[in-house]
Amino acid sequence: MSDYVIVTDSSADLPKSYLEEHGVITMSLLYTIDGETFESEDEEAAKTFYGKVRAGSMPTTSQINPDGAETVLKKALEVSKNVLCLSFSSGLSGTYNSVRIAAEDIMEEDEEANIIVIDTLAASLGQGLLVHKAVCMKEAGSSFEETANWVEEHKLNLVHAFTVSDLFHLYRGGRVKKTAAVVGTVINLKPVLHVDDEGHLINITNVRGRKKSLHALVDIMEKNVGSYRDENDIIFISHGDNLEDAQFVADEVKERLGYTNFLFNQIGPTIGAHSGPDTIALFFMGDKR
Repeated sequence: MSDYVIVTDSSADLPKSYLEEHGVITMSLLYTIDGETFESEDEEAAKTFYGKVRAGSMPTTSQINPDGAETVLKKALEVSKNVLCLSFSSGLSGTYNSVRIAAEDIMEEDEEANIIVIDTLAASLGQGLLVHKAVCMKEAGSSFEETANWVEEHKLNLVHAFTVSDLFHLYRGGRVKKTAAVVGTVINLKPVLHVDDEGHLINITNVRGRKKSLHALVDIMEKNVGSYRDENDIIFISHGDNLEDAQFVADEVKERLGYTNFLFNQIGPTIGAHSGPDTIALFFMGDKR
């Protein structure tokens, strides 16, 4: 196996079992709810988190700072002097910049350290899917540079399609105006969003009703998968504590596009604090975002 280690952060929303199985080292972003601060890397804790949010608690999140990033990167360097770090979108968090600063400081002090930090311009299991692609390449024998170059060259082929249940969480995060949140809630309007080439959340369309919004995610996949249709060996779906609706989307993908291999996981508190319970997100590789 090639001599390098892959690092990501908890915004990738990959299951803990996956990270442990493939030796991926993770930096934890923090979230605060009901006056307590936690690390966002435990799936069971995510269920408790969503229960509190549904009951009315208002969480906040914190990016990784350079000192915290430096601690994790030095841990990774104990495994290999070559470290590939795939970071949370710079369009949504300052985490990437913190990791970049930490990596530069370390490499100034340690001439043997070789750290590549990539801004994935992705979030949740979209970021996770890029990590998965890197893991597969590493385990197939691709070199450190080959894997890093592939991720950099193909990250804008990573398509996010997601919908939220409650517009007020997007309003709190500055994604929609208060009037739009109020009116949309009254008429049962559901936004369908994606993450653009700059790593920002962008509203694509609005539909009436939950089921239509879930169908719309698969519509986007049909439209955008393009020449990557045969290259999607696995489809990632994350959810805000609503596996039933995630499975509904998977069944639609299977029926309409024929894919049968899926990975599901909770949207962690770092993302969930801004998207809210019952968010459903679909991730795949396509011609463009």
